[in-house]
Amino acid sequence: MESRSRRSSVRSKADLSTSLRRAWYHLRLSVRDPTRVRTWDAILLTAASPEQAELYNWQLNRAKRMGHIASSTITLAVPDPNGQRIGSGAATLNAISALAKHLHQLSLVDSPVAGSRNCNSVSSFSESPNNDIPLLALVELIRKKHILLLHAGGDSKRVPWANPMGKVFLPLPYMAADDPDGPVPLLFDHILAIASCARQAFQDEGGMFIMTGDVLPCFDAFSMVLPEDTASIVTVPITLDIASNHGVIVASMFGSWNDNSSVFLVENLLQKPSVEDLIDHKAILDDGRTLLDTGIIAVKGKAWVDLVMLACSSQRMISGLLKSKKEMSLYEDLVAAWVPAKHEWLKPRLLGEELVAALGKQKICTYCAYDLLFLHFGTSSEVLDHLNGTGSGLVGRRHLCSIPATTVSDIAASAMIVSSKIAPGVSIGEESLVYDSCISTGVQIGSQSIVVGVNVPEVHNTVARNSFRFMLPDRHCLWEVPLVGCKERVIVYCGLHDNPKNSVSKDGTFCGKPWKKVLGDLGIHDADLWGHKESKDKCLWNAKIFPVLSYSEMLQLATWLMGLCNLGDEYLLSLWKRSGRISLEELHRSIDFSNMWLGSINHQADLAAGIVAACLNFGLLGRNLSQLCQEILQNEATGVEICKEFLSLCPNLQAQNPQILPKSRAHQVHLDLLRACCEEQMASEMEHKVWAAVANETALAVRYGFKENLFESSSQPSAMGHAASTSDDTFERSFHLRKVKVELPVRVDFVGGWSDTPPWSLERSGCVLNMAIKLGGSLPVGTIIETTKRTGLLINDDAGNELYINNISSIAPPFDSSDQFRLVKSALFVTNVINQKIFQSTGLHIKTWADVPRGSGLGTSSILSAAVVKALLQITDGDDSNENVTRLVLVLEQIMGTGGGWQDQVGGLYPGIKFTSSFPGIPLRLQVNPLLASPQLINELQQRLLVVFTGQVRLAHQVLQKVVIRYLQRDNLLISSIRRLVELAKIGREALMNCEIDEVGDVMQEAWRLHQELDPYCSNEFVDKLFAFSDPYCLGYKLVGAGGGGFALMLAKTAESAKKLRHLIAENPELDVEVYDWEIYLQK
Repeated sequence: MESRSRRSSVRSKADLSTSLRRAWYHLRLSVRDPTRVRTWDAILLTAASPEQAELYNWQLNRAKRMGHIASSTITLAVPDPNGQRIGSGAATLNAISALAKHLHQLSLVDSPVAGSRNCNSVSSFSESPNNDIPLLALVELIRKKHILLLHAGGDSKRVPWANPMGKVFLPLPYMAADDPDGPVPLLFDHILAIASCARQAFQDEGGMFIMTGDVLPCFDAFSMVLPEDTASIVTVPITLDIASNHGVIVASMFGSWNDNSSVFLVENLLQKPSVEDLIDHKAILDDGRTLLDTGIIAVKGKAWVDLVMLACSSQRMISGLLKSKKEMSLYEDLVAAWVPAKHEWLKPRLLGEELVAALGKQKICTYCAYDLLFLHFGTSSEVLDHLNGTGSGLVGRRHLCSIPATTVSDIAASAMIVSSKIAPGVSIGEESLVYDSCISTGVQIGSQSIVVGVNVPEVHNTVARNSFRFMLPDRHCLWEVPLVGCKERVIVYCGLHDNPKNSVSKDGTFCGKPWKKVLGDLGIHDADLWGHKESKDKCLWNAKIFPVLSYSEMLQLATWLMGLCNLGDEYLLSLWKRSGRISLEELHRSIDFSNMWLGSINHQADLAAGIVAACLNFGLLGRNLSQLCQEILQNEATGVEICKEFLSLCPNLQAQNPQILPKSRAHQVHLDLLRACCEEQMASEMEHKVWAAVANETALAVRYGFKENLFESSSQPSAMGHAASTSDDTFERSFHLRKVKVELPVRVDFVGGWSDTPPWSLERSGCVLNMAIKLGGSLPVGTIIETTKRTGLLINDDAGNELYINNISSIAPPFDSSDQFRLVKSALFVTNVINQKIFQSTGLHIKTWADVPRGSGLGTSSILSAAVVKALLQITDGDDSNENVTRLVLVLEQIMGTGGGWQDQVGGLYPGIKFTSSFPGIPLRLQVNPLLASPQLINELQQRLLVVFTGQVRLAHQVLQKVVIRYLQRDNLLISSIRRLVELAKIGREALMNCEIDEVGDVMQEAWRLHQELDPYCSNEFVDKLFAFSDPYCLGYKLVGAGGGGFALMLAKTAESAKKLRHLIAENPELDVEVYDWEIYLQK
């Protein structure tokens, strides 16, 4: 039997995966369409110094470029004044004040709406007089804003290798495999995703959401409840041993603690309490746990206004902290002002009276999130634990990297190589992390080690290269730091479990060994490292142990200091003593952030260029070159020239693999490179070639011998194959007046749409689960075609439009997009009727109708095309089988320029519920599998499934073109989304076959989320409002077809829920929609 701990581990992984994927989906949606899915008005980061703030601003700009922050969101990195630490509480006030002043500056430029325009990040803010700006004016500018604040200004002593980049920006390659051509995900990116879900809790009321930069709290922030006019602190039940090292919240014990989440009043705050403290303060819950302070604080309503008032008048308070060299903590001081039980403790403290007076009128509550998974990145070992433990299944272990073949290197499968270049002859041990580095031949990296920002230069002399060796032992960290005014980057190292804060007298270690042993083995004296400091102050953080020499000498001394060579080597000891040396503390104050950032982006640009070059020279263009080129262009010195070199290779791409590489893909690569090189005119011309290639490839896949250019007009008869033609002129010899009527149902799709659409369906398998239905008891789509004695062609539609064409054979593509009869003309073209000789002496009259609203999403255009094609083939004795008609309509839609796949015509031509699969190749093969639905299933579906017209008009091809372009670019997120839709179609089929209708609701719900991932504009505010209104009564809902408007499917929880929802919709004046009567269309 599986152990309890194993089951718990599996459950945690599933929760982490679910939380992150849902959060990332919401983040991308909010960035792409912030008017529909609300996002933050401002994102603030605290920083330790103006220099660090500048680095953070570069990272914020990167996040905007990558689509992780909306362009409309203001981003500010706010340093502590003069680089002097003032504490997280004062830093919070300083950040709010900086934002208020920034909004005031914007209001002077962009009046009357402050902050409405897109803003670039501002380099830094320090305290300056507010006397010239009225306090109430500042408060008014900010009180309605929704602000995310991340505290990221610490010195990261226990994760020293993350100190240069800032711990919030350390690499965290969770779900990196979802987007293999994108930059390595950072902890910051995942925090943004989780935080995006919390925005809804504020609704339209302003406020601030505060998080720490070293914690990833994975929980269902969508369901978070924030009481009005208070501050709230997010907690999670935790065991007492863990609580003893963290903050604990004592909450009022009324209500039930068995709910998924609860809101209670905070009665007290405890810091690192003992068990006795927890018992005395009645902080232990019934299950023996206590409430952990996660560091997440939300402030809204009156409490937010009070905090803004205090922040905008905080100059005197912050000046006092600077003079006294004191700090104000957010979690001990500022939050305590909202807890009456802490007031007497707080008032004697520095600025305690002011805090109580300003904030003490309001209270603070706790929101207990029982499902919260608390990932703390407080130490180097915790970082590796989260990568190799709880989240190991999510980790991308090879991402944007260059690694050698397994026969010339020894790299463990569990090692994480991200944004790095590894030379042959390198060994990397199990569960190690190598990030942003270039590792040359002869380097050995042990297991469970961390290497960051290291660039070991290649040795070009063959003899020297063969003799070069450098080893990093197991459980060690190695990184490089560029210093201001220093030519060489300083090499820094320590043990994975070293705590730089631990003193020599309190178990302090260096490279995993006690200081006493290190000093004794190497012959180093205390004074060499710490001068005349007292023993209690001597620690790794302030030890002047790292030499500043040439790179090779620093490597040599690193080996010596880590104890890997002759420890008694007098030469090395002398070299170390003669060198200029620096401590971690001094490094932290001397980092050349500009040099570090420039080196990092150029390194990533070089990696991206190497991947693109390999893809163009050796591959089948399977990478997202558009995305990779964006990384290349970050290298301002050479990026454009590199892209131009790649552009010169484009003419030969198709010739390299003409039988395998689709021309549409080759043209799209050419188009992406033209855009990267800013050749917009040529790019526009190439775009037409892309769409023409898709059309031709679609035609070829259904075995139609069109010419090289499908849209080329010619007076010669079109050689369109034989499937649509009559044989031996049977029709001509037996001609008499004929009349054909074809009526078809519309279709609704449960899941699988997009996998039927070219070019996906031409290259990959697709699956769709859909159903043919009648509306109002009738078949709504149809045509009547009859022959006439009068020559020529007469076309009528149900809108009263009419067209007469004297010579049928004159019809030829391309057809204008405004042509109301291009559907019929295209049908005549693909069926080859235009070349029937009989129509030189007789004519045709074609009537069409579609008794459904325009832009319905029910597949009306394709189904009407199918009706016309089927009728034309019947009247000319052609092959009117559903299989042939389906393929012809696929070609027809490419001729029309609307695109589209096969699911609509399959949905209308085949009765009932069906699961259809497509198999790429020439010809494209379709397998339609009707579901033998029981009377019980049919009855329950017709009782519980609502078919609702939203009144929102949509055009499928507008959505379709965006999705097709992303596919041609090999957008990995899109590809994974469509793959999941295919999988869901299979799950939905099994659910229906087993009469598990509730599971169909889950499938519909996930499918709707994926459709919005493909294109956020497939929904709108009205549709969101309709679905939110219906949510309490439904298990699942989605727009049918490509979305954007039209009809919606809503699967109610029960038949009674369906009746109630139908009544409520009809009674709601704000929902101007129509619920249609429908029934499944079954075979006659």
